[in-house]
Formats: sequence, C-alpha cells, structure tokens
Amino acid sequence: MTLSEVAKAVNMSRATTRRLLLTLVQEGYAEKNDRIFSLRPKVLQLGYSALSSVGILDVAQPVMNELTQRTQESIFTAVMTGDEVTYLARSTPDRVISVSINIGIRLPAYAVSTGRVLLAAEPDEVLDRYIDRVDLTQHTAKTVNSKEKLRDVILEARRRGYSLVDEELEAGVRSLSVPIRDGQQRVIAALNACCPSTRFTVKAMEQQLVPELLKAASLINQRLLG
Repeated sequence: MTLSEVAKAVNMSRATTRRLLLTLVQEGYAEKNDRIFSLRPKVLQLGYSALSSVGILDVAQPVMNELTQRTQESIFTAVMTGDEVTYLARSTPDRVISVSINIGIRLPAYAVSTGRVLLAAEPDEVLDRYIDRVDLTQHTAKTVNSKEKLRDVILEARRRGYSLVDEELEAGVRSLSVPIRDGQQRVIAALNACCPSTRFTVKAMEQQLVPELLKAASLINQRLLG
C-alpha cells in the first residue's frame, strides 16, 4: 500500500503514518519499494494471521506443488523469525511415509537446514551476534554441539549455496534447503525438502535433490520479478 492508502485505512495523518511505517521498516517488519510499503516475514512474530499478507506464498506454493510431484518428497518454505525459523507453506506427497511439518511451527535455526541457509545469507556481523547468543541443545546424537562447528557448517552452506542437515533435529530425518531470493536478489526465505533417511543417502540427496531445489528456487525468483 502507499503511504496515503495506509493513512486512510488507519484514520491517521500522513505525517504520523509515515513515522510509524518507517519505524516498522527500520525494525524489519515492513519494507519500502519506491512509494509502496509491504509487510516482511518478520510480522509472523506478531501473529500467525499475518501469513496471508506475505505475497511470496502465492508465488511459491504452485512451484512447491510441482516439485513434490516430480520428487515425491515433502517440500516446505520457511523464513527467519528471531532466532528461529517459521514454516510458511508445505506440499506433501501421497506416500505412506512422508515428513510432515505443521504450518506456523517454529524450529531452532541452528539445527535445521532452512535456518542454516538463512543464517548464511546474513552479514558476518549479524551471524557473529547470533552465534554468540545462541544456546545449543542436543536434539540427537548428531546435533552440532559447538559454536565453532556451527559457524563452519553455516559458512559451508554459504559457499555451496545449499545446506544439508543429517538427522540433527530428529533421528531418521534428513533435510536439504536452498535460498529463495527476491527481485533485488536478497535472500528472503528457504526452500526445503525433508526426507526419511531410509529413502535417501546424503550423497543421493546432493545428486538428485539439490539440482531440483535450485531449479525451483530460481523459478520462484523469476516469478517474483514478474
């Protein structure tokens, strides 16, 4: 919406509305593109109903559905909310055994591939502050349990352009994520595939699913460009 449209909707003066909107932009809840203000995924911290305002879902969902049809695996989209990731959308196959993550669930960023891809996109100083304050909980025997190792795997995800997490949050589940970029090539979300470890080895996921996820993320980016 434009400044004038927002001011009219909330019945406030343009000056007051502009001041409030710029505060939301500064705090990461909104963004300004030319004359248009729009919500950013961080609004999820304020309530699940804000999901309907995040335009990326309209673009990502059909691509996710197509990806599920091709791979027959569970596909998700997630964003950073604070020090966690929130899952916005999902597409699940017609399998007896598949990974199901509820929409709106929040998971620790350090233990999942979505979180590591999104942290990898942050500037070094933001990543440093996150690693300094995060408390690492041992979810499984494979969970990263040192901050030095966590930094290494996040930087590896930055170099590779994807993150693969092997049974670190839950035994028996492997997770692969790639970044989704907006029209300005900023990373705004993560595209994720979750698979039972009995169905895919780590190597097989890298060989078969990484190209599929990268292609789907690129398609979402193209459609966001219009």
